[in-house]
Amino acid sequence: MTELAYLSDGAAGYVRTFRARVTALPPGGVVLDRTYFYPVGGGQPADQGSLRLADGTSWAVSDVTRSGAAVVHRIGRPKGGASLTVGSEIEGELDWARRHRHMRLHTAQHLVSARVFARTGLRTRRATMAGTGATIDLEAGWPEGLAIPDLEADVGSFLGPGRPVAIRHVSRVEFEKFPSARSGLVALAPQVDPVRIIEIDEADACPCGGTHVRNTAEIGPIALRRPTPLPGGESRLSLTVSELAPPTPAA
Repeated sequence: MTELAYLSDGAAGYVRTFRARVTALPPGGVVLDRTYFYPVGGGQPADQGSLRLADGTSWAVSDVTRSGAAVVHRIGRPKGGASLTVGSEIEGELDWARRHRHMRLHTAQHLVSARVFARTGLRTRRATMAGTGATIDLEAGWPEGLAIPDLEADVGSFLGPGRPVAIRHVSRVEFEKFPSARSGLVALAPQVDPVRIIEIDEADACPCGGTHVRNTAEIGPIALRRPTPLPGGESRLSLTVSELAPPTPAA
C-alpha cells in the first residue's frame, strides 16, 4: 500500500521533494511506502520527476500509475552505479513546473465548470488536462444565450482579486446528506470514505482527488473557446491557461 501524501491538505500539493522507502520493484517500476507523485487519473496527467539514492544514483520517473492500493513509478535506466532494492531509502523529486501547471489547470477547470453550472445548470460529465489546456464535456448542448466573452468575464471576476482554495475531508455519510449538485453525474466509488472536497471560496465545492493551487489568483489568465457539439447531444468547452513561472515551493 502506498500512502498518497499529496492528498492531505493544500500545502501537500506544493511539496517538491520527499523521502520514502522502496516496498516493491515490479518490472520497470518502483513502489514506495509514500509518495507525492500524482498517478494519472480523474483527467489529470501523472507527475514526472526523479528518484535518487544517497550516493547520487538516480532514475527518471516517466509515468505514475495506480495498481490496486499501490502506486507504481515507471523508471528508466539508472544514472550511476547503485541498484534499487526493497527497503532502499530514496529521495523523490517532482518536475515542479509540470506539477504546478496541472494544479493551475485543474483548479481552472473546477472554476469554469462551477460558473457554467451556475449560469446554465449544465453539469460536467468529464474533464481532461494536457499541456496548458483542458477540455470540459458538458451533459448537453451549449445554450445560445451564453456568449463566451461573457463567461470569460464571469470567470475572470474570480481570478483577479483571488479566492482561497481549501481542502477538507468529510465522512461519506456527511457528504451524502449534502452532495455536490454540479458533480452529480460522476458517482463516487463505494470505497471512497472520507470524501475529499475542493472548495473555491464562494464559487464551488466538489469532490476531487487531484492537486490544486491554494488561491485562484495563482491560476493566471484563462482563455475559453466556443464549445463544439459531441455525439449524443453533449458539448465540449475548451480552456487554456497562460505559461507562468511556478512559485518557489514552500517545502
